[in-house]
Amino acid sequence: MDLEELKKTVAREALSFVEDDMVIGLGTGSTASYFLKFLGEKIREEELEIYGVPTSYQSRLLALEYGIPIRALDEVDAIDIAVDGADEVDPQLNLIKGRGAALTMEKIIEYRAGTFIVLVDESKLVNRLGEKMPVPVEVIPAAWRAIAEEIEVFNARAELRMAAKKDGPVITDNGNFILDVKFERIDDPLDMEIELKTIPGVVENGIFADIADIVLVGTPQGVRKLER
Repeated sequence: MDLEELKKTVAREALSFVEDDMVIGLGTGSTASYFLKFLGEKIREEELEIYGVPTSYQSRLLALEYGIPIRALDEVDAIDIAVDGADEVDPQLNLIKGRGAALTMEKIIEYRAGTFIVLVDESKLVNRLGEKMPVPVEVIPAAWRAIAEEIEVFNARAELRMAAKKDGPVITDNGNFILDVKFERIDDPLDMEIELKTIPGVVENGIFADIADIVLVGTPQGVRKLER
């Protein structure tokens, strides 16, 4: 089973958590995109009344394409579930997210969800956060260099993320820059998440500690369910 099939398998599995009259946080990224596609099909086939709260322009556009009614965060009283992918998952279900540069709204929406469901393939499982991926940090553009220097106190190296199909840096939906921060090791994800937030000019960072409730892991043998 190739990687895309694994993503589709966990995305379909996440539909088992969907019920009528729900408000659902809609994640960003390739695996979340499959979930949006399957969710749109489920809404049409079962005539469900469901609203989605997008975490990015990408998820908003896909929701519209797939026929998922959407609402802004300030238009809903509560979010029943949120469904999104992750770049790394440790044994305590702490996450690194943000390769799609939508980490700020993802964290805002997924923190407020009654249940946050994460969709990954088994390659995203790590023993310790930061083993494979840097931690994305969204920063105010004018402060990026000062913040990169400040981050060095954590024995880490920060690089400004550059765009692939345009000149210059990646610009987030909020008009900010992204620093990709490579740590020697992250012993306490929650502590590091809080420490990064205290740096003036940092908007948000991609450590999602103690947020995920359920992680669905796609493997060639089927979907594994991990729970906090």
